[in-house]
Amino acid sequence: MPNTRTKTIRSRPDLSLERLHAPAPARVCGLDEVGRGPLAGPVVAAAVLLPDVHDPHGGLPADIAARIDDSKKVPAARRAELATAIRAHARVGVALADVAEIDALNILHASMLAMCRAVEGLGVAPDLALVDGNRAPPGLACRCVTVVKGDARSLSIAAASIVAKVERDRIMAELAQNHPDYGWDRNAGYPTAEHLRALRERGPTPHHRRSFAPVEQWPLTL
Repeated sequence: MPNTRTKTIRSRPDLSLERLHAPAPARVCGLDEVGRGPLAGPVVAAAVLLPDVHDPHGGLPADIAARIDDSKKVPAARRAELATAIRAHARVGVALADVAEIDALNILHASMLAMCRAVEGLGVAPDLALVDGNRAPPGLACRCVTVVKGDARSLSIAAASIVAKVERDRIMAELAQNHPDYGWDRNAGYPTAEHLRALRERGPTPHHRRSFAPVEQWPLTL
């Protein structure tokens, strides 16, 4: 009997959730954060308010909208191009919570703070925020709907994930210039073998999250 295999076609983020939860002419933004897992650097959030979620492409050029996806599935060079295009055609707010805030609040609450700041950075109050994940940021200045795996489902959230990822990678590449041994321009502060080896040999920098293991066991270096 011949072996048959059904090919699964992966869906891409679209505007279904935006249209479901925000009937025209409501303003809806996608909201996402990047950088909960690294041992160093800030957590960065982005909010993206597309020009028109009831347009087939969200008010973006069709070729841009067609390439937007979960940032983890987009190559770095394409992410940078898309982030520039998204900033050019949509309203964008980007914000962070720094290492001191992460250590004081914990990473979850620092991430929520960064997301609230990103929405404030839009410069206009959205009617709704679609938030990646299962937790609504306390104090968010608009109604919100949480969306598990939202960066793979919502075009607005996917756009926000790309902008946040590109911004955080830029920050870590800049920090790497003064701390080249940790490889932050390559690992963005995540606990790779290279990063952990440098941490053991040189200890943490002021940009490391002291509340994170294994960082907390090492004395601070300058």
